Amino acid sequence: MFRNRDIDKTIILATMALVAIGFVMVYSTSYIMAMQRYGNEYFFVKKHLIFIALGFLLFFAAARIPYHLYHRLTYLIFFSSLFLLIMLIFIPEIGSTAGGAKRWLKAGPLTFQPSEPAKLAVIIYLSYYLAAKKDKVKSFAVGFLPPIIMSGLFISLILNEPDFGTALSLGIVVIIMMFIGGVRLRYLLLMFLVAAPFIYLMITGADYRMKRVLTFLDPWKDSDGAGFQLVQSFLAFGSGGIWGAGLGEGTRKLFYLPEAHTDFIFSVIGEELGLIGVSVLIILYLAILISGIRVSLKAKNLFGQYLAVGITLLVVLQAAVNMAVVTALLPTKGLTLPFVSYGGTSLVVNMLGMGILLSIYRMELAPGRG
Repeated sequence: MFRNRDIDKTIILATMALVAIGFVMVYSTSYIMAMQRYGNEYFFVKKHLIFIALGFLLFFAAARIPYHLYHRLTYLIFFSSLFLLIMLIFIPEIGSTAGGAKRWLKAGPLTFQPSEPAKLAVIIYLSYYLAAKKDKVKSFAVGFLPPIIMSGLFISLILNEPDFGTALSLGIVVIIMMFIGGVRLRYLLLMFLVAAPFIYLMITGADYRMKRVLTFLDPWKDSDGAGFQLVQSFLAFGSGGIWGAGLGEGTRKLFYLPEAHTDFIFSVIGEELGLIGVSVLIILYLAILISGIRVSLKAKNLFGQYLAVGITLLVVLQAAVNMAVVTALLPTKGLTLPFVSYGGTSLVVNMLGMGILLSIYRMELAPGRG
């Protein structure tokens, strides 16, 4: 499909390895629950396999498509994603609610999470805008205000689902991209000072968010209640040791860790594959981080530089937040582990992002190019 010189083998191998680990661990963490709920131990893993196939299709297609296409289609992508979020929030009949949050659009037997492609749409828009306004990016009226307003529109809609974790992680990516793009640091600090009281009110104004913060500070205080998930996560990592209990031999997934195949799959990996398995996972994400930064630094086109760093941050930052949550370094948030957790939309969008990253490499860095 590609000549060897046209591909970044690290990106491809790291992505494939993470998806393969995810496939195995989704089955390991879900088969008992799937049997109890649906009478079919392969219920979740079969759906996951469909999304893996779709993800790889988009991964290789995006790698072959010149990434400049996204530059020309920026506003179409941006407003299409915005439209999906607006439909989800304001048209009750088409949204699907679970766990008190309205985050999914239903399409027959499958569900679709608009906030996932929205993150990629914001990154494409920011890459386009920062590159187009490179000579005026230090201006408050041109370099700061428009991208903050447009990105803030997406973030506010995601907060309304509500999905505080996704909104917060996207906000961090936006700030880092704007800083890298040359926006004045004092504008970003001013925005943080303005936003901080609102973030505080959002946390303290919702009982479940406040409970998460208090649980994060001392999960053992209510180990059978609000702190149950984190305590079970600690027990999983502790019992895994260096080598792990063995694939499929973990006990925390047996209805101790709720939805262990999604947000807390990293805990099960720690229990079944031990420190070795956890280290392998971290190394794979670091490989994507290093390769993504390399592509960004060496790309000759500003749009490509910003797009590469944005996509890399999208994956690596979410992975870091997920790992920090399950090890109680951050309060609990509903974020999946990229490529590994069960979650079709997240998997497909992240693989599409990696395909775009390969396209940037192929057009900008491959030997004989440029």
